Amino acid sequence: MEKDLISIITPMYNASKYVAQTLESVLKQTYQNWEMIIVNDGSKDNSADIVSKYTEKDSRIHLINQLNGGSAAARNNALRHARGRYISFLDSDDLWESDFLEKQIRFIKEKNATIVFASYKRIDENNNEFLRPFIVPDKVNYKSLLKTCSISCLTAMYDKEKTGEVFFNEALRSLRDDLAFWLSILKR
Repeated sequence: MEKDLISIITPMYNASKYVAQTLESVLKQTYQNWEMIIVNDGSKDNSADIVSKYTEKDSRIHLINQLNGGSAAARNNALRHARGRYISFLDSDDLWESDFLEKQIRFIKEKNATIVFASYKRIDENNNEFLRPFIVPDKVNYKSLLKTCSISCLTAMYDKEKTGEVFFNEALRSLRDDLAFWLSILKR
């Protein structure tokens, strides 16, 4: 486990329309000590070809291909390869502001936190905001997370040194696997 390395976990399924933008948002990060592990979950489009071109340009980007097993299996596959102390998630159709990782790593260290997460804007396929931003509460616990999942994979980061190895429930495939994952961490 590398001390300040952030492992970015990205499941991908038929994301050829968006994955280049997602990758560009990671490449523009002001915090540069990261690796990005993208798991192609049996895509039937040219998503893997797009990502392959990025792996040739930047050695921090890694592509793993697997048969379709759902987002839980794809995230677990990436987690097994992650070398970072800090784990962050970014789906293949999501974007980050350029200072996202810098702010998250600073906050998790300043607060000596196990998990941090943030509010986010909701955009359509043309990058136009639709709906109001999703605003998260200051803190959550196991009981409050049972009511509504305020921790989004898009903005969450956790310290693997504090949580230990944690994996998604693959039986859920892509059905609320993120909620079950965060509950398992909070239960610890």
